[in-house]
Amino acid sequence: MTEYPTGIGTSTPESISLLGQDLAGELLGQVGFGELAYRLATKRQPTAGQLRVFEAVLVSLADHGFTPTALAARLTYYSAPDSLQGAVAAGLLGGGSRFLGVTEDTGAYLHGIVKNHDDTEGWGSDRWDDIARTAITESRSAGEKIPGLGHPVHKNGDPRTPVIMRIAEESGVKGAHLELFEAIGRVHPELLGRTLPLNGAGVAGAALVDAGLPVSLLRGFALLARTAGLIGHIAEEDENPIGPAIYTHVDRNAVYTPPAAPGETAR
Repeated sequence: MTEYPTGIGTSTPESISLLGQDLAGELLGQVGFGELAYRLATKRQPTAGQLRVFEAVLVSLADHGFTPTALAARLTYYSAPDSLQGAVAAGLLGGGSRFLGVTEDTGAYLHGIVKNHDDTEGWGSDRWDDIARTAITESRSAGEKIPGLGHPVHKNGDPRTPVIMRIAEESGVKGAHLELFEAIGRVHPELLGRTLPLNGAGVAGAALVDAGLPVSLLRGFALLARTAGLIGHIAEEDENPIGPAIYTHVDRNAVYTPPAAPGETAR
């Protein structure tokens, strides 16, 4: 007989079990959603500090204004108001290397460096700065960008970054990934010739890994957070829609340039 094992959840006619506990009798009203999300991803109980950092990161990533992800959700909702799930999905599908995906990219980048060092306990800022210089130099030589550096709006400093750093330190969760990210912030001006902010999506990735969450799931947590923001945008679209105006503006201002005829040079 074929078996399909899972440790997440199951149900019988009388009960629902989730992570080895009775959903109705042991979880409802006793476990917050953030704690449950952490446990579902790791199958372990977070410490109070890990949970505080995790929930702070979720809040920090929930919304960032009229980003492409929010606009995609709003326009899809205008096109298909009968498909709330389609509008949310459209917004989530826009999460990538420029928006939301930076959380994963930064966490993976930092983890790839940290895992090559067995014991970082007690390292001072000088040691971290040396590691950061080496990493930046190698990335530049390979023609790669440093994920987590720079922001299109917060050019003089992302307000989320110092707060998440502080929360992680207060909670006893600040570890090697945040230390390295902080060092990158200190040394990159001397190597790049300019100063860029450590952005909130990047610090979120570093904080999540230090909080014990899997690197492979980091984009999922960014999407989890942004889902709440997208629902908010769709709720606002119901009350004060902008989708029709955006569609009309683009449609009325579109400039049609026909393709060149055979044998002609395109203009």
